[in-house]
Amino acid sequence: MNIYVSNLGYNFQIEDLVNLFIEYGVISSARIVEDKFTNKSKGFGFVEMPNRLEGEKAILELNGKEIDGRVMSVAEAPPPRERSGYQNRYR
Repeated sequence: MNIYVSNLGYNFQIEDLVNLFIEYGVISSARIVEDKFTNKSKGFGFVEMPNRLEGEKAILELNGKEIDGRVMSVAEAPPPRERSGYQNRYR
């Protein structure tokens, strides 16, 4: 299960994200999305949990939780969009 986590503090690290979710079960991956030019956090990330029940429990208990003065939003991530390759915007 892929979980979207938003409204994170800009100093939030991957280790912080893992520490939040590890008590709910196994984490197969975690990442915080960064700006490609500044390498600073954009304030959101993703956590992958292989066990759906553990992921659903994490979402239920962490959504709306306040961390460092910010209320997190935690939800199942939508499936990735299929990209159709190069598109000419000027046609």
